[in-house]
Amino acid sequence: MADTTLMSIPGQVDPVPVARDITPRPDGRVDLMGLPKARIRELFETAGLEAKQAKLRSKQVFHWLYHRGVTDFEAMTDIAKTMRPWLTERFVIGRPEIVEAQHSNDGTRKWLLKTADGHEFEMVFIPDADRGTLCVSSQVGCTLNCRFCHTGTMRLVRNLTPGEIVGQVMLARDALGEWPKGKMDFAEEADETEYRADGRLLTNIVMMGMGEPLYNFENVRDALKLVMDGEGLALSKRRITLSTSGVVPAMERCGEEIGVNLAVSLHAVTKEVRDEIVPINKKYGIEELLAACAAYPGASNARRITFEYVMLKDKNDSDDDARELVRLIKEYDLPAKVNLIPFNPWPGAPYECSTPERVRAFSNIVFENGISAPVRTPRGRDIDAACGQLKTTAEKKSRAQRDREAAEAGAAQE
Repeated sequence: MADTTLMSIPGQVDPVPVARDITPRPDGRVDLMGLPKARIRELFETAGLEAKQAKLRSKQVFHWLYHRGVTDFEAMTDIAKTMRPWLTERFVIGRPEIVEAQHSNDGTRKWLLKTADGHEFEMVFIPDADRGTLCVSSQVGCTLNCRFCHTGTMRLVRNLTPGEIVGQVMLARDALGEWPKGKMDFAEEADETEYRADGRLLTNIVMMGMGEPLYNFENVRDALKLVMDGEGLALSKRRITLSTSGVVPAMERCGEEIGVNLAVSLHAVTKEVRDEIVPINKKYGIEELLAACAAYPGASNARRITFEYVMLKDKNDSDDDARELVRLIKEYDLPAKVNLIPFNPWPGAPYECSTPERVRAFSNIVFENGISAPVRTPRGRDIDAACGQLKTTAEKKSRAQRDREAAEAGAAQE
């Protein structure tokens, strides 16, 4: 059993466990979102069901939760009517609250979400011709302080639970209408600019939203196991990428226990520059990081490691930088590709984006040495949804909420 403490709920005789893997709720009910079938069964037994019935009910609920996208126990038609109120009294199937949903002119969507205890974070959906990628957050805020990243200027509030991480995927499927029966058929509203890949809009997941996934390893692992579970959301591990700024001690564990594709936020090829723009380099240097990449379980020419490299004018974008990047990749014999990311500006940013000519020259040098180095097309800039911009909307919303609360308080005093 997971580490738990018992908490009594008003009006309920049986105590319920509260643990790391459970999303806290003000009403005291246990949120089943993000929990595997065995854990749901365990909770049902703790709440009073005998073992055989708990096994049956957990199987049924797990199916409705992850295959049907149902959030109401009353909709679970193969569960006895007398059992549904019992479940409703003790449990809930949650989703993050949507504070604001934005739609970019390039099709990118961004959601400002709120946890049950009132903290805000964001997720982004990026449509392409052959895929649809959901950018998922792992923390509220961030602790890495990467100087080119707006998210990095936030303070870390807390880790997201497995339920809050999986809940982003579930919410996106809600919004895209990708649940069978009883949900809107998205195709009915799709225009010619929308696409369907293998019958679905959401085909890929990247752990590249707010936070450092490897600093929330267990919750991220547990969430992604549900996403990959054949009886869960059943998304192939080859369609999931986890991005890290270089938490070296957790990288091997990530490969062994999660097994998804790895992306590394490299962004510089010298100690001096990387120390400045990615401060974790002072703890885990480039050589140590690349050695961990070389040892990453499952890395191969078929499953290359992706190096993310933001292009900063006169900082990391010279021909010499490009050649050193090639040298390092070859020295460590890495099956790798490089994603070149034009810097996405934000108010007060200390850097400028490299010129298009400089980006192309950098890319050409890497390509000429046999390493793929495509230039990522910025997406969602008009709604602050591009790489490194996930902060602005949350801040604006917080200010607006504070202003509204102040106005309401003033009106109450009059």
